[in-house]
Amino acid sequence: MSDDALELIRTRRVVRAMTSEPVPREQLEQILEAATHAPNAGNRRLQRFIVVDAASTLRVLRMVSPGMLQHPAAAIVICNDVCKAAEYGFAPNSRGLYVDVGTAGQTMLLAAHALRLGSGPVTSFSKAAVSAALNLPHSLRPEMIVCLGHPDRNQPPPMARRRRRSWQDVTYWGRLEADQRRASHSGRPAEEIPEL
Repeated sequence: MSDDALELIRTRRVVRAMTSEPVPREQLEQILEAATHAPNAGNRRLQRFIVVDAASTLRVLRMVSPGMLQHPAAAIVICNDVCKAAEYGFAPNSRGLYVDVGTAGQTMLLAAHALRLGSGPVTSFSKAAVSAALNLPHSLRPEMIVCLGHPDRNQPPPMARRRRRSWQDVTYWGRLEADQRRASHSGRPAEEIPEL
């Protein structure tokens, strides 16, 4: 992996303050192109992307999306095509479908960052209201909204958080021994944790 790719991963952040400057269609197309390269179960490509850049529709999406704190200039709604998924034997709530939404979303976030755009994922929204606002067919179920825009220089201060965990803090090598299994639980003392 190139240093540039690693730097993009390390420096990408959720942008919550965006300007009203439009996102050029060419950049939206580059983000969509990147999303088609995201890992996908069996290469079935069961996700569909709805691009929204009309201010009136974005306002409606914000009204039904408590998680959309930013005022994006554009948004991409990632949907699962549940009818096509059923043809492949996927249940509507199959875990694989959600994993594929996540890989597409993360790829979009990194592509936006590479293009010097701000972005942020939103999963807190009314699926029924988003479906109605976008006039989606019953086969398309909205799962994630990726907000896009030019970062405002006056970003709100970052949320207070603890020290960023290092990879060493969250990684075990090989098979876990009993004391490692106990330590991996929610921080309770080992004597309170039942054997697995």
